[in-house]
Amino acid sequence: MSKEIEFINRDRYVQRVIAIAYLHKVHGMTQEQLAEHEKVNRSHISSIEAPGIARPFFLEVFFNIADALNVAS
Repeated sequence: MSKEIEFINRDRYVQRVIAIAYLHKVHGMTQEQLAEHEKVNRSHISSIEAPGIARPFFLEVFFNIADALNVAS
């Protein structure tokens, strides 16, 4: 059973997730490669990048992804 979560900063969250998807493609990385770098499974990256679905994830993962993509978080 899945429970919907209300996000106060949903728009900001979605912008960051779109940036993650865009940047890993610009860097020539697949979701699989990004997941391997972050030591998470590809489905976790996929769920983070899912369009229109805001799923919470740890800031640690967010910062690690930013580091992997050489961008400031």
